[in-house]
Amino acid sequence: MDRELALEIVRVTEAAAVSSAQWLGRGKKIEADDAATTSMRTMFDSVHCRGTVVIGEGELDEAPMLYIGEEVGDGEGPEVDIAVDPLEGTNIVASGRANAVAVIAIGDRGTLLHAPDMYMEKITVGPEAAGSVRLDDPIETTIDIIAKTNNKRVRDVTVIIQDRERHQKLIDRVRAKGARVKLFGDGDVGASIAAALPRTGIDLFLGTGGAPEGVISAAAIKALGGDMQARLVPSDVEEEERCIAMGITDTSKVLQLSDLVKGDDAIFAATGVSSGELLDGVRFLGGDLAETDSIVMRAKTRTVRYIRAHHHLDYKPHLLAEE
Repeated sequence: MDRELALEIVRVTEAAAVSSAQWLGRGKKIEADDAATTSMRTMFDSVHCRGTVVIGEGELDEAPMLYIGEEVGDGEGPEVDIAVDPLEGTNIVASGRANAVAVIAIGDRGTLLHAPDMYMEKITVGPEAAGSVRLDDPIETTIDIIAKTNNKRVRDVTVIIQDRERHQKLIDRVRAKGARVKLFGDGDVGASIAAALPRTGIDLFLGTGGAPEGVISAAAIKALGGDMQARLVPSDVEEEERCIAMGITDTSKVLQLSDLVKGDDAIFAATGVSSGELLDGVRFLGGDLAETDSIVMRAKTRTVRYIRAHHHLDYKPHLLAEE
């Protein structure tokens, strides 16, 4: 992939974030999601690539744009797989809470897992613990490993877990072991990536969440030198059949990072919509000025860039929300 592509796609996540952030706390999740999706799709027309959406807003009959199989980009440049979530956290934005982001992952054609929209068990860690933990290990064993690899006492190990009833037993076991639990609400992309970033103080992400979000997160984990394992959790026969149709014949298989994102290269970009574990949210500074906080990384070079940008909305009327 062209290295310039890493910087090009930040403009795409910035556009989605600015458009959706205007709906923050207004109780209108559909409008927020539509704004993010429309702006992201429009901006993709200027990106130098021949992209195919492999993870998006749904099938052709479910989504008018950024649907699975849609071709995006300017029709020139590298052939790539694209996984998008224009607004991870529609409920977050509607209620005005933290951790909403606009995210994109890009890989060479055929390298991103075509994950169906269902649950997935996931574990992510940073570079120090890469190769040392397993999804099926007891959480107590995993915490001991994390403490050793990260040179921490068990009581200083922080595990981030989504605040859901399905995770209550897991939360209780982490606390009984003596480690720290940090709970989060909707949106697990930022939380899972936070476990691979040293500045967050989070050592381990564990739990069951969306499979498409898992693949998007995997691109970032690969770029950060961390590690991830996952397993699909189909809830019924229909979801089992959907997995088979997408080429996943053994849903009990523990997927390695190399199964989620094949090859040695991937690009990940995210822009904060509301402030959270990974990024600050969009700030409207008065007049026509908005400020965004983004991260973009590339696995091939392990380069991670943090980008803070000012946007004069008078010059970008396509990003302004329609009342």
